[in-house]
Amino acid sequence: MVAVTAALVKDLRERTGAGMMDCKKALVEVDGDVEAAIDWLRKKGLSTAAKKSGRVASEGLVGVATSARRAAMVEVNSETDFVARNETFQTFVHEVAKVALSVGEDLTAIAAAPFPGTGRSVAEELVQLIATIGENMALRRAKVLTVTNGAVASYIHQAVAPGLGKIGVLVAVESTGELAALETLGRQVGMHIAATVPTALDVSDVDPAELEREKAVLSDQARASGKPEAIIERMVAGRIAKYYQEVVLLEQIWVHDGETRVAVVVEKAGARLGGFARFKLGEGIDKQVGDFAAEVAAASGVAQPAPV
Repeated sequence: MVAVTAALVKDLRERTGAGMMDCKKALVEVDGDVEAAIDWLRKKGLSTAAKKSGRVASEGLVGVATSARRAAMVEVNSETDFVARNETFQTFVHEVAKVALSVGEDLTAIAAAPFPGTGRSVAEELVQLIATIGENMALRRAKVLTVTNGAVASYIHQAVAPGLGKIGVLVAVESTGELAALETLGRQVGMHIAATVPTALDVSDVDPAELEREKAVLSDQARASGKPEAIIERMVAGRIAKYYQEVVLLEQIWVHDGETRVAVVVEKAGARLGGFARFKLGEGIDKQVGDFAAEVAAASGVAQPAPV
């Protein structure tokens, strides 16, 4: 019997895209014959995942997992929204969120971590899922927030199942107050963030380059009015204050009453915000828009009629 070495497993994995444990099993089954192992994996549907890796995955789900004073959020993408309604896929996203809660937000660490109950890593389980469902998928990003005292609340918008949806928000609420009240406040802030899309927690967190860019635009607009520089400076200062109200969470107006600043709401609750994260499914991914009829025709070998 031929010894199944790490080099053989590595070679088979690179050639097929199948998981490490699946490659090892295939080699054992065929007594170390790599070509036969490729056929074995193909018959099991496990070598097809590599062929799907080039396809755009912009659908999928955002998932959250929480524990005492800590919460994690992940985005796992698929090619179609149909897969997001698949219970197996939903279970995968939910479990990956729990893995992130344990190991942190580093994607390499998450991918290498054991996937519960399978004997495979998260990365290997993802390959298995791709082969089983037949779509490209990707673990895109993860975020973990923790607090020393208080709670990390979560909010899911457009939820398809508990802790799974299209938009996810985490909010770290620092306080020694009652936990239930802090979680309620955090969820309300999460709903606010889902609606208003702030990019910074407070004024000091605003990207300096973005701020200078905004000031330059506003200054040019003010100068076009022909007013003196002293007045222009005051005009720009006023407009920057409005800019902060748009992008800074603590400067925004509370969506739940339409009049109070978020900073005042949090202060009255005897808390402070230690940070937040907002994931919107597929944001920033260039989606491919194709001709479905043409794709079907190409797959079936039927020629498309020439345009009239």
